[in-house]
Amino acid sequence: MKKNILHLDLDTFFVSCERLIDSRLQKRPLLVGGTGDRGVVAACSYETRRFGVHSGMPMRMAKRLCPEAVVIRGNSSIYTKHSHLVTEIIKEKAPVFEKASIDEFYADLSGMDKFFGSYKYASELRHTIIKETGLPISFGLSANKIVSKVATGEAKPNNQLRIDHGFEKSFLAPLSIKKIPSVGDKTYQILRNLGIDKVRVIQQMPVEMLRSVLGVNGVTIWKRAHGIDNPPLIPYHERKSISIERTFTKDTIDMVKLRTTIFAMAENLAYQLRQGNKLAACISVKIRYSDFNTYSKQVNIPYTSADHVIIPRVLELFNKLYQRRLLIRLVGVKISNLVSGNYQINLFDDTEEMLSLYSALDTIRSRYGALSIQKAASIGAKSVASSQNPFNGDPPIILAHRKQ
Repeated sequence: MKKNILHLDLDTFFVSCERLIDSRLQKRPLLVGGTGDRGVVAACSYETRRFGVHSGMPMRMAKRLCPEAVVIRGNSSIYTKHSHLVTEIIKEKAPVFEKASIDEFYADLSGMDKFFGSYKYASELRHTIIKETGLPISFGLSANKIVSKVATGEAKPNNQLRIDHGFEKSFLAPLSIKKIPSVGDKTYQILRNLGIDKVRVIQQMPVEMLRSVLGVNGVTIWKRAHGIDNPPLIPYHERKSISIERTFTKDTIDMVKLRTTIFAMAENLAYQLRQGNKLAACISVKIRYSDFNTYSKQVNIPYTSADHVIIPRVLELFNKLYQRRLLIRLVGVKISNLVSGNYQINLFDDTEEMLSLYSALDTIRSRYGALSIQKAASIGAKSVASSQNPFNGDPPIILAHRKQ
């Protein structure tokens, strides 16, 4: 049976959501992201791109390139809500699908040619999403995920493209090598130094040559250039770790602020573990100084999800890590080595009152939100709290604003 893999991508998703809320933003240059001095562009409208603006660039630079652009801080809860609307439509219509990110989906339509026609079915699905959500969306349809993703990029904005079986190689040949998924800036520069600019050049090379230059990644790129890489759909994303990071608006040496932020991060991560019935056995803390040097430390612990175990170890790691007495730009906490399970009572240290307190706190947070109740030591670092369950199978949400 021939494979038919559909790739769907919501066009400039954050921008489209903001335009749904405020129709006055239609056709106006729009930037969504952090609004502070260190803000980053999370999404930009097509109107800004002719000025050289792109997502991921500093907001300050984007505003210089396109001074007439409207700048919006963004709201992750709104984007999550609209993403769920699209997800529910796809879940109802597609037999097997993967949610690759908040605005990107794959669906396996193999076998539907026998009944409906995969391209016709994909077209109807796209029009249903546009009609029911008001969001523009593009798709690519081909024999595998990689070619479909590239086809979606070529179809944009708000359009669709099918690559028939057997035409994958000829479709990819004239494209820039940067269009191949997994070719980042460093790999692109290496390939350009070798005189490779188009995919057809890779298609004419033996695989051993790319392997000698790029190792295993070179083999993957060679396969993708030929349209023969077939990664499977992943219907459920199993999280291997959870983390929180914050870049401060201004570099700081304020120890009260730093400890408050670290404390709040650890408290929220522990709550997320209990929310997902998970336990963790590894904690790490990261610091980035004002000179951009980054340091981290980690420690293994017995499997736990308890605040009174995790928070002291996080603060202890921070105290050991912070040695240079320079201004700090970024701090982060990561919890990994996750397994399913509930917190095991320590017969020597835990009390019934402590366990009852955790249960009561988590019940309040689940009902009224993560910020509804906090420990006094974490007040003042509200932006690090999240009510999202990171273990619901969805990929991590990319926030439009991550600045504090």
